[in-house]
Amino acid sequence: MKIALAQVTSGIDPVANAETLVAAVAEAARGGATMLFTPEMSGLLDRDRARAAQVLRSEADDVVLAAVRTAAAEHGIWAHIGSLAVLGESGRLANRAFVIDDNGEIRARYDKLHLFDVDLPAGESWRESASYAPGEGAVVVQTPVGALGLSICYERRFADLYRALSNAGATVLAVPAAFTRPTGAAHWHVLLRARAIEAGAYVIAAAQTGVHADGRATYGHSLVIDPWGEVVLDMGETAALGFAEIDPARVADVRARIPVLAHRRPIPVVETAS
Repeated sequence: MKIALAQVTSGIDPVANAETLVAAVAEAARGGATMLFTPEMSGLLDRDRARAAQVLRSEADDVVLAAVRTAAAEHGIWAHIGSLAVLGESGRLANRAFVIDDNGEIRARYDKLHLFDVDLPAGESWRESASYAPGEGAVVVQTPVGALGLSICYERRFADLYRALSNAGATVLAVPAAFTRPTGAAHWHVLLRARAIEAGAYVIAAAQTGVHADGRATYGHSLVIDPWGEVVLDMGETAALGFAEIDPARVADVRARIPVLAHRRPIPVVETAS
């Protein structure tokens, strides 16, 4: 089964970003992909909060979501929008992923649970919780590529999320990202391979890349990793559309060889040292 990943350099204009994604939907469909995966913050990447506030909209009014839904229906392809910044029901922003079917209907939504609040050694500081409200739970959705477990970027560091997703039946894990370059060089590949191995699942990680209009730089290297931890696709740093083949039977084979899901047990803490 063929999938496509859009590795893009999203900017500060949602309309321009929507055009990029619509073109990716069409190209993915022409290339024979069953489903397209896009990165985190596919619709807007802007750390200037005042400027971003002028174009942020609710889900119902988001131009990027509407454009991708229309394109998916026109070209008969499923799409996973890694995430969009949308005005949530609480009045705060949500970092929200969408799964869209080949009729343009929204099959699932997921709001990022673990927000990125860090001070990096290189001097970068990020406070996602200053603008965004966290989600309330994990999401698994049935798609043509399998039971898809949803997550976003920073969450690759939280193994318990992927344990919950695989326990709930996920055979494919989506991990879209806008990953910084310093942490990307250090941790991107190793964390994603670990998530695939420990869950016995495919990992599909569409990523932002390059230097963006707001001045930030992202790592790229969109990846597809099989359940054995082998890298099927690494897109490097060029903005482009990539294709990969995934085989649902591979998940069953790996899980039969090493049945880690069946061996999982609750781990109580029986004693702490003084």
